[in-house]
Amino acid sequence: MIRVLLVDDDAIVRAGLRLMLGGAPDIEIVAEAADGAEVPALVAAYGPDLVLMDIRMPGVDGPAATKALRAQPDAPEVLVLTTFHTDEHVLRALRAGAAGFLLKDTPPQDIVTAIRTVAAGDPVLSPVVTRRLIVRVAGDSGQDDRAAVARARLALLAEREREVARAVGRGRSNAEIARELHLALPTVKAHVSRILTRLDLNNRVQIALLVHDASAAEDV
Repeated sequence: MIRVLLVDDDAIVRAGLRLMLGGAPDIEIVAEAADGAEVPALVAAYGPDLVLMDIRMPGVDGPAATKALRAQPDAPEVLVLTTFHTDEHVLRALRAGAAGFLLKDTPPQDIVTAIRTVAAGDPVLSPVVTRRLIVRVAGDSGQDDRAAVARARLALLAEREREVARAVGRGRSNAEIARELHLALPTVKAHVSRILTRLDLNNRVQIALLVHDASAAEDV
């Protein structure tokens, strides 16, 4: 059973999500919040596996709540579900540690599938968001400072770890990385875990963003 915390300032949206997710036999809504400020206490009280998080809320917004939450040990995964998909919102949420980003007009079954995927530890981005990120990365060559910082962080990794990180940046799964680099699957998983630990990152999405930042001015 995947235990979910709903966070959205619109009570009608929360009611709709609760009704929609109620039909999934493996998903349980354990609590609701109308503001990001409520998230820490509810996570401590109910121990959800995943937080379904809105972006814009009147007090603490989604990215801020996500960043604070993901800094805690054994934090639940965060899947952002919002009507806003500008570059700023997408990148703030992903850099904060969200493992997925979907728009609220996503078909209900796709939202259910995304919850299952993120709860299992894999990232999910809607096609619209993916296209915007590709365009942003392709046109972001002026971010020299960010690229320099990203390259310095990647330099902390061993060569094989950098190869794995670059593969993650290309969107490869662990199985695909294992085939490409001729490694055993458990070895790839170990490399990914070490990368996350060494670079103080939350998930594969943040590895990919770091690789993209580093490659803004030159190859990593």
